[in-house]
Amino acid sequence: MTYVIDASAILAVLLDEEGAARVLEVMEQCTVSAVNLSEVVAKLSERGADDTTIASATAFFAERAESFDVSQAMDAGLLRMATRIAGLSLGDRACLAMAQAKGATALTADQAWMTLDLDVRIEAIR
Repeated sequence: MTYVIDASAILAVLLDEEGAARVLEVMEQCTVSAVNLSEVVAKLSERGADDTTIASATAFFAERAESFDVSQAMDAGLLRMATRIAGLSLGDRACLAMAQAKGATALTADQAWMTLDLDVRIEAIR
């Protein structure tokens, strides 16, 4: 099975949070949107990590990052109305759009995703 991992799941691994073990189990089968990688970099920067530390911490995921293309941009935009009630961000919708396009499972720590009625497989890590 293929997984598209969102920023919250990556941060669970990097910050040793609940759910990290599940992410570690599927890391070799995961991909990530460049949008979500950017979110991770921003969060680590907010926590005071320097550029070198961030690059090192995110290297595994950066190797698996894929560009956010026009098709995914359209799909993510179209998901806005269906996900608005759950408060999903652009990054969240980028992950979902990529998972939908790949026929993959979106992996997240965000329980709000589990309330959505979408044509995308979603797995919460906690």
